[in-house]
Amino acid sequence: MQVPLYQAKAEFFRMLGHPVRIRVLELLQDGPKPVRELLNEIEIEPSNLSQQLGVLRRSGIVVSIREGSTVSYALAGGDVAELLRAARRILTELLAGQSELLAELRQADTGSGTDHPAERAVHGAG
Repeated sequence: MQVPLYQAKAEFFRMLGHPVRIRVLELLQDGPKPVRELLNEIEIEPSNLSQQLGVLRRSGIVVSIREGSTVSYALAGGDVAELLRAARRILTELLAGQSELLAELRQADTGSGTDHPAERAVHGAG
C-alpha cells in the first residue's frame, strides 16, 4: 500500500526537525564542506554530527564525497536550498507580525506598567 502524500510530507518535515540538521543544510548551501569544517562551524561532538549526517544522507537530501581521507558533504539538489530560503521568508513574516503585535501591546499599556500575558508570550517568557 502506498503512503499518502501528506504522510510522506510529514515524515520529510519530521526528518528536518533537528537544529543540527538544519544548520548542516544551511552550511551546505554554499557548496560541499568537509566534515572537519562542519564540526568547526557547529561545535558539537563528532559522533553527534555523524549521526545527523547519516540521517540526512539516508533521506537523500545530502550526498557524501570522499577525496582521499577527507569526507565532504553536499546538498543532493538545489531544491533544499530553496526550501531553506522559503522557511527564512516565512519566519521573517511571522516575526514581523509578532513585532507589530508587541508594539501595539506596548503602546496600549504605556504608562500602566503592566506586563501583558501576550507580551510575555511573544518574548517566550511564561
